[in-house]
Amino acid sequence: MKRLLLGTASLLAVTALAQAQAPVPENLEKLSNFQTTGTSEFTFVDQTGEYADGIKKTLERIKLPDGFKIGLYAVVPDARHMAVGPQGIVTFVGTRKDKVWSVTDRNKDRVADEVKDFAPSLKFAIPNGPCFSKDGFLYIAEQNRVLVYPAAEFFYESPDVAAFNVVKQGELIPPAEESYNHTARVCDIGPDGKLYIALGQPFNVPAPEKLDLYNKWGIGGIIRLNTDGTGREVFATGIRNSVGMDFDPNTGDLWFTDNQVDGMGDDIPPGELNHATAAGQNFGFPWYGGGDVRTNEYKNDEPPADVVFPAAEQVAHAADLGMKFYTGKMFPAKYQGAIFSAQHGSWNRTTPVGARVMVSYVNEDGTATSEPFAEGWIDENGEYLGRPVDVAELRDGSILVSDDLAGAIYRIWYEGN
Repeated sequence: MKRLLLGTASLLAVTALAQAQAPVPENLEKLSNFQTTGTSEFTFVDQTGEYADGIKKTLERIKLPDGFKIGLYAVVPDARHMAVGPQGIVTFVGTRKDKVWSVTDRNKDRVADEVKDFAPSLKFAIPNGPCFSKDGFLYIAEQNRVLVYPAAEFFYESPDVAAFNVVKQGELIPPAEESYNHTARVCDIGPDGKLYIALGQPFNVPAPEKLDLYNKWGIGGIIRLNTDGTGREVFATGIRNSVGMDFDPNTGDLWFTDNQVDGMGDDIPPGELNHATAAGQNFGFPWYGGGDVRTNEYKNDEPPADVVFPAAEQVAHAADLGMKFYTGKMFPAKYQGAIFSAQHGSWNRTTPVGARVMVSYVNEDGTATSEPFAEGWIDENGEYLGRPVDVAELRDGSILVSDDLAGAIYRIWYEGN
């Protein structure tokens, strides 16, 4: 058993330790046949000490609407997108590195007691995107593979888990298009029972000769397929790099965020919250860099006539990522059916923006109106104290917010005025 002590050691040192471990052999064939692999070690993350105390200190400065509270739920290195198990037993957390973490609150005090790596007998490559089906099948979208774990909430206690290919390694996108950029996938199960996956394209703005290939594969778009991997089709195109999606529980429509073009100035183009009402829609990229702002590279090209513009424009370069429709009962009525989303924060804006949680209210015409909900992760010096990535909901109606800079998951709950 390995235990990561997040006390005086920095998170960077912890991450280096995890990466320095000997590579795990590919054991998928054995796991698919319910065979043991001989793996016996977990990596555990300490939930106490100076590091956790430092995160709690940062949370004292976070501003929330009256009646809301925020606290540290778990220390989770590189925490990215989250999937809360339907049984409420464990939350799975993806990363942009080589770990998936399982987070367990065993005594149900709404603070995690245990954080350990999931399926350590497998070798992952950017397993950013976990998502659950209603019947408890966990899907994890990696850089160029999708696996399913039919009983993850049961098997996660063991290093060996039942695991099967949905999309084999090298078949999600052409291997020649694998990139270090815009390669963090997200997934969701739609009302139609199909698996939806967002495939970011790797460029700031792609060259014209790439477009036919990308449209064929759904790169720079969203694909959907049956949960056994068959029936793949391109659901939406014209998307630069979506790293957050959810289905409206009332209409079944898909909503998703999109990160827009860099290098056009501090205040353009806007980020996007998009609303897909049917398959086959085009959301404008690369002719538009965000909203109705034309890109320099395609400004002389005629854009598609049927472009769907954002349901809500967001602050330029705030980097809108994970999002979740709120279906709980804990929060006041105004938040019922609203969208909570994470702004990761700008990476190259002159004055940093974002690093907060937004709430968006869906209007009757299918658009949305957004406002800050939780903010304060940028200090008075313009320094990032955290960078929110994703939002998930616990069974009690509180929400979780992941942060890959701090290496943490926060819980936000409502206590009333």
